[in-house]
Amino acid sequence: MPIRRAARAGADAHFDWNDPTTFDSSLRGVSGVYLVSPVMRVDFAGVVSRFLDDAERAGVQHVTYLSAYGMEHAPVDVALRAVELDLASRASLSHSILRPAWFMQNFSETFLKPVNDEIVVPCGIGAEAFVSAEDIASVAVATLSDPTRHAGRAYAPTGPEALSFDDAARLISVAVGRKIRYRDVDRNAWIKAMVQAGVPAEYGEVLRSLTGTIASDRGSRPNDDVLVATGEAPIRFEEFVAKAAPAWR
Repeated sequence: MPIRRAARAGADAHFDWNDPTTFDSSLRGVSGVYLVSPVMRVDFAGVVSRFLDDAERAGVQHVTYLSAYGMEHAPVDVALRAVELDLASRASLSHSILRPAWFMQNFSETFLKPVNDEIVVPCGIGAEAFVSAEDIASVAVATLSDPTRHAGRAYAPTGPEALSFDDAARLISVAVGRKIRYRDVDRNAWIKAMVQAGVPAEYGEVLRSLTGTIASDRGSRPNDDVLVATGEAPIRFEEFVAKAAPAWR
């Protein structure tokens, strides 16, 4: 199945959520789309709806949408949920929705990466079934390769076990051969620090909800969605840390 990548730079097609004139050229000749909303924003439902209008006109047949875990319970004014409902309303498009747990790669690439050998995030002793981005990609590929089988399906990819942040720190410690610690912090202070580091202030409330959900022990729990969608068991956290260890060395 030929694939065309679309991004602001370094891809096969120039695409920019802030420039709707790039939508048509990115969609030309495309039958299926893996849709990732604008990041670090909370007001994107309208621009994504315009993109889906263009997708229908271009003859796109199937959209696989990257949403977030538990989004089926969110109110319609939450942008991710609004896009889910928008997709469901379009008779000319079949769709699949991915609602993954927190990514394992957050520990090696983004905001959960240890600083001074500490993982600092306000999640208390709550647990999360962290999922590898590779498994999310595999589920997306499955839905786009056989859209008829996966039409109307929603998958919530998770890892095979729920881990606390202390558990994650311990497993990373084993992989790198030194002590990595988890430090819980005040949520307001953490969000303030994230905003000062460049996170948009309005997105701070999203981070409050995400971290609060785990801290209250309502984080994701393991399921078999990766296995059902792909035929393969999900990657274990130990496998991830063994592969990602150079990021912490």
